[in-house]
Amino acid sequence: MPDTVHSLSTVGLGPKRQLQYWSDALTDLCGQFSVDPLEASKLDARINYTTVSKLKLCQIEVSQHRIAHVTSPSYTSEHPYVKILFQTYGISYFEQNGCQIQIKPGDCLAYDVSSPHTIISPSLTRHEVVIVPKELLRERGFNFDRMTACKLSALTGTGRIAHDFVQAAFDEANKLSANSAAGVAETLIDLLLLPLREADAAFDRAGPEAMYVRAQAFIREHLRDPDLCIDQIATSLGCTKRYLHMLFSERGMTVSDYIWRARLQHCRQELENYGGKTITDVAFSWGFSSSSHFSRVFRKCFGVSPSAIHKGQHGTGVPADIPDGV
Repeated sequence: MPDTVHSLSTVGLGPKRQLQYWSDALTDLCGQFSVDPLEASKLDARINYTTVSKLKLCQIEVSQHRIAHVTSPSYTSEHPYVKILFQTYGISYFEQNGCQIQIKPGDCLAYDVSSPHTIISPSLTRHEVVIVPKELLRERGFNFDRMTACKLSALTGTGRIAHDFVQAAFDEANKLSANSAAGVAETLIDLLLLPLREADAAFDRAGPEAMYVRAQAFIREHLRDPDLCIDQIATSLGCTKRYLHMLFSERGMTVSDYIWRARLQHCRQELENYGGKTITDVAFSWGFSSSSHFSRVFRKCFGVSPSAIHKGQHGTGVPADIPDGV
């Protein structure tokens, strides 16, 4: 069922009620904040927000204010989000982990919401925000232990494309079916990550190509292990199985296909070049646990039986030990 656009405003509330109302609104969205109107007598704040699958999209306008998010170690896991903020009006000053960043119209800021931070806006500001659960980014191989706030431009290149898509997604969110919303959310995340990858600062610098190379290397190192599986690979690389599936499927194969093809290539090489082992010895040394299964997949891959290659290279003096008809 399509989600609707929700609106909240502090207009018409008393000054004390305004602060509590705005703090509660922010807490519901992405974390517990304290709000200070600085020296103003009131806080005029408005927010329109909606969801697209697991993403939250917000349009926010606030008069001069300061917000602070201070967390304890036990609290950080309760709001596991990354926030992508597009500044559209006014100037804000962001501070986190000793890093101070000025945000102007046309700037985009990506940061870890759960880490303590403050944002000071000396006058009226407007910004558009995408709140992304970290789990969706971990599936794409990102390591949040090394994440720092990252500012980049939304005026040109991939930053502008990402911002334009955010605006379109917000405008059309209430017209999307659940399946369409999930697809739009996946596309939106990938678009948002394009400028972040180019900035090479906020996230794990191992992009998809580097992660694929690392996966290949791990498989090669453990190819003889009969228990080698996608769970083991994902754990070693610090990414999800879904992300690994995506990396390999984009190249026309599954992870299992890659493993078995690599094993078969090594088996054929040994059968062609080394005559001191039986076919079963070769197969088992490369992770196969069934002679009949090995013979079947070998024939499917190369169009000949392993015994035919073994006999062709070494004659009949060494027993093949797997019948041609298997």
